[in-house]
Amino acid sequence: MKQTALITGASSGIGLDLAHLFARDGHDVVLVARSGDKLRALAHELEVEHQVRAHVVVADLAQPDAPRAIADAVRALEIDVLVNNAGFGLTGAFAETPLASELEMIQVNITALTQLTKLFLPAMLARKRGRILNVASTAAFQPGPLMAVYYATKAYVLSFSEAIAEELSGSGVAVTALCPGPTATGFADAAAMHDRRLFKMMRPMTSMDVARSGYRALQHGKRVAVTGARNKLLAQAVRVSPRRLTVKITRAMQEKV
Repeated sequence: MKQTALITGASSGIGLDLAHLFARDGHDVVLVARSGDKLRALAHELEVEHQVRAHVVVADLAQPDAPRAIADAVRALEIDVLVNNAGFGLTGAFAETPLASELEMIQVNITALTQLTKLFLPAMLARKRGRILNVASTAAFQPGPLMAVYYATKAYVLSFSEAIAEELSGSGVAVTALCPGPTATGFADAAAMHDRRLFKMMRPMTSMDVARSGYRALQHGKRVAVTGARNKLLAQAVRVSPRRLTVKITRAMQEKV
């Protein structure tokens, strides 16, 4: 049976690569992002290359009504896989960063992700099958001075994903939280992170490597997938390190070189 995957943030980076992976394996796809031109070009490419159907939904998840509009746009489709990939970050001391940008970040990274999950989960449960991939981050494992709101949003994504994964145990619906570290995407440009020690000291993974890791974890029903051996080691280390020390180290990694 052909399945359909809905992917937010599908116009670039990890979302774009996930779209290719799903289409390669025969899934129809629903591509969601703000950039209509990029989505339409990608949809055409996937349809020609993989003989799948690719639907385009142009939406800005920073707008509170966007999740409902997305659900309405695909009402005629069965969404078998939901990929909550859209998200963005912002660097700087919290006292100095713009509130409007941080509220938008919370809307995209937390509120829209939660609402989309709420909207598509009931049908998955009724069919007794479905998968949800929520893109978190290794930032989810500790507080992040100089990116305080971003780190907090990703902590929510990880906690939320693990909690509902347990609730859904035995239902036929699996939830996976993908936790990449530094990744070579447009995210670092948008968040102004390239001059930060984190990106200088840790070689970013490619977005395709991250996407493959998340895709495999989703297919195997894994609840948490941390990409890369070094990231896995660091994620485990912060669990046992003194909290105050962890926060100081994280701050040092977020400072400019």
